[in-house]
Amino acid sequence: MGLDEDSLEYHRTDPPGKIEISTTKPTNTQRDLSLAYSPGVAAPCLEIDEDEADAYTYTAKGNLVGVVSNGSAVLGLGDIGAQASKPVMEGKGVLFKRFADIDVFDIELDEADPEKIVEAVTMMEPTFGGVNLEDIKAPECFTVEERLREELDIPVFHDDQHGTAIISGAALLNAADVAGKDLGDLEVTFSGAGASAIATARFYVSLGIQKENITMCDSSGIITEKRANAGDINEYKQQFARDIPGGSLADAMAGADVFVGLSAGGIVSQEMVASMADNPIIFAMANPDPEIGYKEAKAARDDDVIMATGRSDYPNQVNNVLGFPFIFRGALDVRATEINEEMKVACAEALADLARQDVPDAVVKAYGDEPLQYGPNYIIPKPVDPRVLFRVAPSIAEAAMESGAARTEIDLEAYEEELEARLGKSREMMRVVLNKAKSDPKTVALAEGENEKMIRAAYQIQEQGVALPILIGDESEIRQTSANLGLDFDPQVADPSVGDYESYADRLHELRARKGVTRTEAGELIERDSNYFGSVMVEQGDADALLTGLSHHYPSALRPPLQVIGTAEDVDYAAGVYMLTFKNRVFFVADATVNQDPDEEVLAEVTRQTGKLARRFNVEPRAALLSYSNFGSVDNEGTRKPRKAATMLQDDPEIDFPVDGEMQADTAVVEDILEGTYGFSELEEPANVLVFPNLESGNIGYKLLQRLGGADAIGPMLVGMDEPVHVLQRGDEVKDIVNLAGVAVVDAQKE
Repeated sequence: MGLDEDSLEYHRTDPPGKIEISTTKPTNTQRDLSLAYSPGVAAPCLEIDEDEADAYTYTAKGNLVGVVSNGSAVLGLGDIGAQASKPVMEGKGVLFKRFADIDVFDIELDEADPEKIVEAVTMMEPTFGGVNLEDIKAPECFTVEERLREELDIPVFHDDQHGTAIISGAALLNAADVAGKDLGDLEVTFSGAGASAIATARFYVSLGIQKENITMCDSSGIITEKRANAGDINEYKQQFARDIPGGSLADAMAGADVFVGLSAGGIVSQEMVASMADNPIIFAMANPDPEIGYKEAKAARDDDVIMATGRSDYPNQVNNVLGFPFIFRGALDVRATEINEEMKVACAEALADLARQDVPDAVVKAYGDEPLQYGPNYIIPKPVDPRVLFRVAPSIAEAAMESGAARTEIDLEAYEEELEARLGKSREMMRVVLNKAKSDPKTVALAEGENEKMIRAAYQIQEQGVALPILIGDESEIRQTSANLGLDFDPQVADPSVGDYESYADRLHELRARKGVTRTEAGELIERDSNYFGSVMVEQGDADALLTGLSHHYPSALRPPLQVIGTAEDVDYAAGVYMLTFKNRVFFVADATVNQDPDEEVLAEVTRQTGKLARRFNVEPRAALLSYSNFGSVDNEGTRKPRKAATMLQDDPEIDFPVDGEMQADTAVVEDILEGTYGFSELEEPANVLVFPNLESGNIGYKLLQRLGGADAIGPMLVGMDEPVHVLQRGDEVKDIVNLAGVAVVDAQKE
């Protein structure tokens, strides 16, 4: 099937459309229903009657946006009417929810009169925390937005106008920087004089472009004062009329530094691009076909053309989804009365700054593993970059508070953590550990230090204040790679081939001499194997923790730390633990990486250490030792091991958290089963520490929960070692390294 057929199938599959309403509170019992509706609902109604601001406390108003359209100017489709525009407005709701966790009611108004649209939306003000106007044709859209901003006490934002303006404005800030040009000196030519073009030109002035340097063209050519005086252009175009001779778009582009296309495809030739100033900036944003193709524009010049389009198949896509979800998120969270110019500028500046930062691996993978590094081909972030939420929404909130648009003051540092929690429980949990790490950073040795991911992780670890990283490897190679990545970073490097590390070789020989390792072999291991080097470095106290394993099989990466550092004094067995997070639940799963066929002693030790790990994440452990049997329902050698381990732990006075087993997995995690059938259990609430009976089941279990259950997995985290050591999985992303560095630092703080 082609794209159209696929889309029709996508939309008509039951349930039709793309959005639904879901409940956010329990509705399982008679009492739940009496709280949700009559008679309990009367209480919040009366509170709101006394103070309308309480609607933000007792209803979903503060997270609800109305997407309003009459379908008179749907992108690429034109005036298709209100009903036909509904799939687009539902799609807008999907983007609000997906990128910023904002709920949407789409409102399609079968009305062309702007005054009646204003009247209808005004009557709905009590419903919404904000209004997003969409696909209303010009010039009526200007009237509707202006009137609603006057009438309503909630944010009103016409995305077709301001979205493109803000996103392309962010691109302009960086394009000018890359081209080495000052904003105030740029000559800018616009092709198009509709709502988006006029709003973009206005916004560029807010960013620092001189209004007298903007030449705007419509289908009749350059907009001049002569045309304005003749009355052949509307009042909105008149504000950009220039006292210059008339002419064509080609005339306007000659000598221009910047071309901004918001008009029609294929109207710009290579000759017109060639006539522009040195290192021109071309934003050809007509969709689906830009004013000039990406390859054609690049080929028109010998110097560097910085090019952006509205398309996703070329670099620098100007995509409004980089703006509106996050703008509304910040505005809603401070209960803003409007989205003002200061907030729009804050958004553009935050996006421009983000494009200059190192790009997460997940974003790179989403775009075909093509390098994404600040420069001509990367001047604006990608829409799937999760950091956009954390950068833009706080910038919007801060600008709203500083400009007086906010009705609520918020703690911006705490706010960023709240935003992370919206994207998943794993981010919320990791924030706990990373904050602990930042309170007292320790040195973390990173084996395989020449690896690009390790270098990028070291940069982020140091930049965020999580730890003091030491990269182990060839110093010249590490510094060259860092420079190639454009990292503003002076890494600390331990180079085994040039430093004086004879004492490390002596220590390794001392530890392994009776295991057949000669002094010569020890020296070679220290010089050539960063796992042994890093292990001795930590064992000798020259680093507080070690991360390794990025390019090795897990067993081979684990072997050197076990041989050199070993387990803690009161611990005989190490174990690998994954933290699995669901929307509202967290589980610690052990052992998933180390012990193949543990006996009851090992199972008890694994449970003990996993409980300690849970507390580092501020989670009070409740441990279940799993089996296919419930409390003796099957009695054989396999079921006796977890049963005996549970008894050992229950009898241990040092274990201060509830433990029980053996039990089946659903018994451990389903409250009704645990309390109903097995009310005698030591667990009064479902378990959050799940100890599997062997490595095979643990590894299978966590992977099924991750892949089919939709859990986010953090780990594996190695517990039971004498010093903090964590072994990465091959192929882990930079964020995984940073997260485990945080865990290692907290481990070291405990030491």
